[in-house]
Amino acid sequence: MEHKYQVLDNVNIPEDVRKLSEADLKTLCADVRDFLIEVVSKTGGHLGAGLGAVELSVALHYVFDTPKDKLVWDVGHQAYPHKILTGRKDRLHTIRQYHGLSGFLKRSESEYDTFGAGHASTAISAALGMVAARELNGQRYKVVAIVGDGSMTGGMVYEGMNNAGIMKKDMIVILNDNNMSIAPNVWAISNYFTELIANPRYNRLKANVYELTGKLDAWGDRIRRVAARVEGGIKTIVTPGILFEALGFRYFGPVNGHNVSQLVHILKEVKDLPGPILVHVTTEKGKGYKPAEEDIQKLHGVSPFDKVTGVSPKKPGGPPAYTKVFGQAVVELAGADPTIVGVTAAMPDGTGLDQLQAAFPQRFYDVGIAEQHGVTFAAGLATEGCTPIVAIYSTFLQRAFDQIIHDVALQHLHVIFALDRAGLVGADGPTHHGAFDLSYLRMIPGMVIMSPKNEAELRDMLYTAVQYKEGPVALRYPRGNGFGISMREGFQQLPIGKAETLRHGTDAALLAVGAMVDPAMRAAGLLDARGITCEVVNMRFVKPLDLELLESVAARFSSVVTIEDNVVTGGFGSAVAECYAARQSPVRVKRHGIPDQFIAHGSPEELQAELCLTPAGIASVVQEFLKAREAGNVQIPPLASVVP
Repeated sequence: MEHKYQVLDNVNIPEDVRKLSEADLKTLCADVRDFLIEVVSKTGGHLGAGLGAVELSVALHYVFDTPKDKLVWDVGHQAYPHKILTGRKDRLHTIRQYHGLSGFLKRSESEYDTFGAGHASTAISAALGMVAARELNGQRYKVVAIVGDGSMTGGMVYEGMNNAGIMKKDMIVILNDNNMSIAPNVWAISNYFTELIANPRYNRLKANVYELTGKLDAWGDRIRRVAARVEGGIKTIVTPGILFEALGFRYFGPVNGHNVSQLVHILKEVKDLPGPILVHVTTEKGKGYKPAEEDIQKLHGVSPFDKVTGVSPKKPGGPPAYTKVFGQAVVELAGADPTIVGVTAAMPDGTGLDQLQAAFPQRFYDVGIAEQHGVTFAAGLATEGCTPIVAIYSTFLQRAFDQIIHDVALQHLHVIFALDRAGLVGADGPTHHGAFDLSYLRMIPGMVIMSPKNEAELRDMLYTAVQYKEGPVALRYPRGNGFGISMREGFQQLPIGKAETLRHGTDAALLAVGAMVDPAMRAAGLLDARGITCEVVNMRFVKPLDLELLESVAARFSSVVTIEDNVVTGGFGSAVAECYAARQSPVRVKRHGIPDQFIAHGSPEELQAELCLTPAGIASVVQEFLKAREAGNVQIPPLASVVP
């Protein structure tokens, strides 16, 4: 292999980093940054956050004895350099691809990934758990949590910090602040003061003063209080760390996160200090790559791009994305109904609510990475006559499950949940698949759940949700483009809980929901050629079910196949099976969807093929089910397993 990188070519694991001189670290950082741009320009992935964390990653592995010492990264966007330095450099070209490296932290992928992370605000709590385990097991190692400033908008961070401050165990938190939020930079004075209070001589002096004054009774207490006020006053003036100090952490910073020598110096100084420590590191998202520096939002997550210009090839024009259709519909409805407001959790662009933000900024709320707060905030809006549309990705809404139950549903509040990215989302993998929403929402009393077969039905379902005033409504739809069907002006209200039959047949009934309706229709076409005619129903509503239609189906068919892009455990198919079981119907139900397991990353097409959720896959599942029934050998799974 041609050697291209001056230092990185000889670095495969962190032990190799620790063999370098400090003078070589700057070159290593440049190599890692160039390598990251080279690879991600071909594969796509999360670029900006990783570029901003290069020096921090190098310094951490240089100072700490990983993997014995534990690095706990929050989310995974900032961890690409960490992957490069921990034995995965030669596989980085497979990142986020089918059977390739995960785009996030993954314990089964590397011993250096101490805690899996795809969602934000978890690192401090996990790190504190490791610290507690270290104490219980009588072991000695360092634990460092690296938290992005965006994660600081999540309440779980402060719950973890509060507990750490009370426990007073030795741990370090690195706040990677890329200037997107949190405190302003106060470079020169803060860096000088940070070096002063981190210096071992200062800390020895401080310890000696406290030891001496402890022997002076009342006078000693007074001197201690004065010394504490002096130190605290200086910190309050020249640092933004008073909040962290109040939570029980010793605060150091801000530190220039792109000066690797300074990072190494400060990490060495705080490494052996007792108690919880917080080091505030300021970085620049996209650092070292001009296109990413100039457009932080655009190059956060990218498809393959020209590394010279930073521009991704234009995709041929196609149907509008569900997200765009949703956003436009919200604006139209808000224009006619002044009670409508939009709420999102740090994803205005990703959810399409940026359109509402532009049209009606006073009726748009971005609560940050704080889904729990966002849901209860919407509940408060609803109590005063507003109609909140809460747009949060399916997987992220899981974080607010308790709030949905107690703060919304229990009080019968009219809150509309718009769940983008339902089903299999692709390269982001199991932490981002919207595979559980039908299951976790279906159990909630009073919740109406609907899922559109196409973009036109999405508009009508949103309108229906706005008009429905009796309680909460969930509307879930997939990532990606619609079908490009013609869109009429205005909206049509759908009858709650009513399905529509799209195709008549005689051999089996295929009951499909949402994104699975079109594949079910295509599967029925394939089965026609095999002499099997199937009725296809767009169920529309997972709750309430169309009981009249289900009774009609049971009267005409002995075999029913339910099709969904949700886990079969507790999902749409389970709802249908429960309905028939309650009525002691003899109809046999085959539940087809995502199996009872976590699904890895890959393109949606690859994953759908693997799970038989393509038209061909569905046709094969239906044919095998009917064949087994005719032979009289339908297998009943053991109670110990859940088989779709």
